[in-house]
Amino acid sequence: MIRYPNPLKLGNTIGVTAPSSGVDETLHHLVLNARRQFEKRGYRVTVGNTVWTQNKSASAEKEIRAAELMAMFKNPEISTIIPPWGGEILMEILPLINWEDIDPKWILGYSDTSTFLFALTVKTGIATAHGPNFVELRSDVWEPVASKFMDVLQATAGSDIEQHSSEKFQSKWQHDAPDDPYVYKLDSPTEWKSVGSGNIELEGRFLGGCMDTIRHLVVTPYGDVTSFQKNFLNDEPILWYFENCEMNATDFHRTMLQFVYAGWFENSTGILFGRSPAGQEVKGFTVLDSMERIKELTGLPIVYDADVGHVPPQITFVNGASGRVTVENGKGKVKTTLR
Repeated sequence: MIRYPNPLKLGNTIGVTAPSSGVDETLHHLVLNARRQFEKRGYRVTVGNTVWTQNKSASAEKEIRAAELMAMFKNPEISTIIPPWGGEILMEILPLINWEDIDPKWILGYSDTSTFLFALTVKTGIATAHGPNFVELRSDVWEPVASKFMDVLQATAGSDIEQHSSEKFQSKWQHDAPDDPYVYKLDSPTEWKSVGSGNIELEGRFLGGCMDTIRHLVVTPYGDVTSFQKNFLNDEPILWYFENCEMNATDFHRTMLQFVYAGWFENSTGILFGRSPAGQEVKGFTVLDSMERIKELTGLPIVYDADVGHVPPQITFVNGASGRVTVENGKGKVKTTLR
């Protein structure tokens, strides 16, 4: 059985900690602005020491990062945890986490944060939220698709949350652009696509994250998908969602084959891929070539160019929750049920 955190309520405290990368001094204003936006909306914000430092691709020593994260989980005054953003080597802290001592509490993010989200859900059955990072929530107005993360964090167990694909997405990051009306600068039409077919409908338990980082959880205690399904899902099938941050087409394909060979797709209903800033063609081999081969190998329906990950805006996916994804005429709809 999946365990769902208590809903975030007005007046509750959000904890911000950096289990992967911290924020360079020149960008501290992004954190301060995001904190101000949550406070304006009626929430308290506690920012941990790790957020303000960055050295050798991490916010702090792994022991410090793990300790601060665990302290926020154990602090009854903190109801939700949102890291500033992802990073590179969160994986270092996984052996330092006391998994049996974590009570359900929402943690939200993507990129390297998804490494922890994935491990937490797989090892404990606690639902986690794959959605916007803290620093992306620093504007007076929150982009409509991304803002649905609040519907997730405020939902009670048993609730349904419906989300819809964006009209446009942001083709290139513009960190120096003004936050007007919101952080993202949407300039390209969104179209959800499927491999080999048009309209599509998928159902299953959501699980996924950033391929670049969660692939390293294969054949570790933090990526035992078979045990997760048996222990927490009563062997219900998984509906996978992935996003590719930096891998070229052949690295993408090797990663997908690794998932196949590890048995991650043996009890699954489909795969959803987010838009990617990467996926560069290698000597004529493309990401679409990979998807077609993976579809042939697994027999699973595949959707791509969805609102997931590093090319905003993004829908919030709840690891462990029941989900239904429909794609019709290039538009996507995601229904999440917290059961």
